[in-house]
Amino acid sequence: MSDTQHLFLKALKGEAVERPPVWMMRQAGRYLPDYIKLRNKYDFFTRVQTPELACEITLQPIDQVGTDAAIIFSDILVIPQAMGLEVLLEEGKGPLLPKTVQTEQDVDALLTEDPASSLHYVLDALKLTKKELNNRVPLIGFAGAPWTILCYMVEGKGSKSFDKAKQFCFTNPTLARKLLQKITDVTIGYLKAQVQAGADAVQVFDSWSGMLSPADFNTFAKPYLTQIADALKDHAPVILFPKGSWYALKDLSNSSASALGLDWCVEPKLARELTGNKITLQGNFDPSKLLAPIPEIKKEVTKMIDAFGVQRYVANLGHGILPNVPVDHAKAFVEAVKEYKAVK
Repeated sequence: MSDTQHLFLKALKGEAVERPPVWMMRQAGRYLPDYIKLRNKYDFFTRVQTPELACEITLQPIDQVGTDAAIIFSDILVIPQAMGLEVLLEEGKGPLLPKTVQTEQDVDALLTEDPASSLHYVLDALKLTKKELNNRVPLIGFAGAPWTILCYMVEGKGSKSFDKAKQFCFTNPTLARKLLQKITDVTIGYLKAQVQAGADAVQVFDSWSGMLSPADFNTFAKPYLTQIADALKDHAPVILFPKGSWYALKDLSNSSASALGLDWCVEPKLARELTGNKITLQGNFDPSKLLAPIPEIKKEVTKMIDAFGVQRYVANLGHGILPNVPVDHAKAFVEAVKEYKAVK
C-alpha cells in the first residue's frame, strides 16, 4: 500500500476515507502472549534498548491483531534518562527515579545536548521496524509531554495526584517553566530524529495533564504542547493526547497538531462541537470495555463510530490497553472498526 493510500495518514490529513483507521495505545506489549515470553526473558530496558527486540514487539500487534498503524515499542521515560536521570522500572511496580529534580542546580545539571545520540537505540529500532513493515502500515513515533515528564522528574514515581510536582510548579513557577522548556527542547530534537528515522507520525502523551485546572494547563502544559506541534508540523503529522483535559480541546484545535486524542470521559458530540469539526479526533473507547463479551464490544464500537462520524476520525482506546484483555477481544475491537458500515 502506498503512503497516499494509508487510511491512518489520510485521516490525519483530513482526507476522505471509506472507514476510520484503527490502532490501540499500548498495542505493542503486555496483553500479547508472545510479548510475555520476551518479558520473561529480558528486563524492560533491555527490551526498549535492543532494536531487534523493540522491532519484534512493535510488529506483533500488526501480525496478530491487524491494526492500521504500528507504534514503536519504547517508553516516555527515555527522555529523563537522556537528560541524565536514572530511571528504574520494576515489573508491576511502575517507574522509579531515585534522584529527583528539586532545585535550580538540579535543573541546570540536566543534559540537553543531542538527544538523538543518547537515544540512538530508539532511532535504530524505528529504522529496523520501518524496513520490516515494508510499507504495510504507517509507523508512529512518540514522546511524553513536558508536563508529564516534569511530574516524574519531580515526584520520582507515579502518583494519584502528583502533589509534589504541583507544589514545585506553584511555589516556583519560574523554575518550573525553565525545566519545562528544557524538556521541550530535548523532546523536539528527539521527535525530529524519530521522523528522520522513519516515523510517519508522532504522538505526544500528556498522561497527567488532567491533574491541572484549565488555568494551570494554560501555564504548565499548553505552551509546550503547542511548541512541539509547531516545531514538527512541517516534518510529520502530530497527535496531541492531553488525557483528562477535555477543556483544552477548543484551544488545541487551533494548534499545528493534526489530531487530538481523547479519553472516554468526553462525549464525541461535545468533542466535535469544541473543535468545530476542523481537526481529526482520536479515541475514545474505554479500555475496560474490551473485557466485555465480544458481541458487546462490537456493538459499542459501532456506537462510537456513529457518534464521531467516519471522516476526520481515528478509532482508538481512551488510554492504553489493559494487560488482562484477551487477544481475541482486542482483535474484535479492530475487526469491528474494519467492518463498520454507517447506518444509511
